[in-house]
Amino acid sequence: MTQMIIDGRKADAADGRTIDVVSPVDGKVFTTIPRGQQADVDAAVTAARAALDGGWGSMTALERGRLLLRLGESVLAHHEELSQLESRDTGKPMSTARADITVLARYFEFYGGAADKVHGQTIPFQKDYSVQLIREPLGVTAHIIPWNYPAQMFGRSVAPALAMGNAAVVKPAEDACLSIVRVAELALEVGFPPGALNVVTGLGEEAGASLSRHAGINFITFTGSNEVGVLIQQAAAVNAVKCVLELGGKSAHIVFDDARYKLAIPAIVKGIVHNAGQTCTAGSRLLVQKGIYADFMKALAEEFSKVRAGTPDMDLTCGPVVNKAQFDRVNRYIAKGLADGLKVAAEGAIADGVPAGGYFVKPTLFSAPSHDSTLLTEEIFGPVLVALPFDTEADAIRLANATDYGLLGAVWTENGGRQQRVARGIKCGQVYINGFGAGGGVELPFGGVKKSGHGREKGFIALEEMSTTKTLIQFYGE
Repeated sequence: MTQMIIDGRKADAADGRTIDVVSPVDGKVFTTIPRGQQADVDAAVTAARAALDGGWGSMTALERGRLLLRLGESVLAHHEELSQLESRDTGKPMSTARADITVLARYFEFYGGAADKVHGQTIPFQKDYSVQLIREPLGVTAHIIPWNYPAQMFGRSVAPALAMGNAAVVKPAEDACLSIVRVAELALEVGFPPGALNVVTGLGEEAGASLSRHAGINFITFTGSNEVGVLIQQAAAVNAVKCVLELGGKSAHIVFDDARYKLAIPAIVKGIVHNAGQTCTAGSRLLVQKGIYADFMKALAEEFSKVRAGTPDMDLTCGPVVNKAQFDRVNRYIAKGLADGLKVAAEGAIADGVPAGGYFVKPTLFSAPSHDSTLLTEEIFGPVLVALPFDTEADAIRLANATDYGLLGAVWTENGGRQQRVARGIKCGQVYINGFGAGGGVELPFGGVKKSGHGREKGFIALEEMSTTKTLIQFYGE
């Protein structure tokens, strides 16, 4: 059984209740986690506040940075152990899990090096006045982590918060929290003071809701569905707490008639089947200029049909989706696409020998006659790609923006002016030109517009999100 980390110690839920953790590979229970409640959240927030008032709050930025760097080194030293935990929880292929743990370490390296490089400002003002703008931590930060990339999202959210001197309380998804708890243990081993980093496991509607509305929290980050993000923002508003929310996407590839197939096609396939399509930035819509639509789709279908979904040890292109609810959801969307008259242009396959009870979905490429289907506007969160032809540059931009989401986009063209016009015309937080990284790059600011959320993570801008400013105005005249 896994335990929580509160005030530097392993802990069960105060009332002793637990949650079964089910493997997405075979549908069987393989461990349990504590089912945290209000009392456990209270204890974690109290511990975080004590850390701020004690050893953690008195550390210099240099000392905090060194601890983060040590934690990054420890993650790399335990790389295979953490990869196995990540894969066991989520069903990811082992190569994907290993890449995720490498990125986790990179977050601690990046923000460990950045911790003592956040500078203030001197502001010109009236005669005989000196004005300084300084940055300070927000206080106790709450981090509600999703199940699709638990290790990466933990690093993305928590590392900049700790670098700025906040104390953190983390509520990972009940479906995938093992790697996060283990990293919190490693943080204690490398010297983080008790209470600086706390992990409370449990259900979203219990532990997550308690954390969101807690009066002792000063800031919340959340990645997940739009519906839950609205609830979190409403709860935070009661205490006037700032939120950074990343709430999903319906990202579009726009392929023009001068696009290089050899670049675009592998990226488009990987962009939807990676992590079984369970990626907020997944390129789930494909817009192809009419002149090349038939030819491009033929080449894409050939590549797409090679995709195989299998168990982590098979280390194929695609793994299972995370749980039964997600399995049912994705299959409902596939059935909806067929009912809407979408044509199946290609299918991947489920590998031979996968367990019968696993949550494996056959990757599916649809061709749509128009943008009317819900599969082109709603987030499916599975290995399902829908393609649609377009006429002109203006038509492509209009279709790319014809969704409530605005997280990421990709433009495939060799025309330099068109690259800039279309990239600037897409309403989203990040655009790739002749590439697709699914939000990749620790250094690259990331976040959405519209119903994809607000606020920015990653890069130096995350340090600003995780801190506040104070203006010091000093009169030094007579």
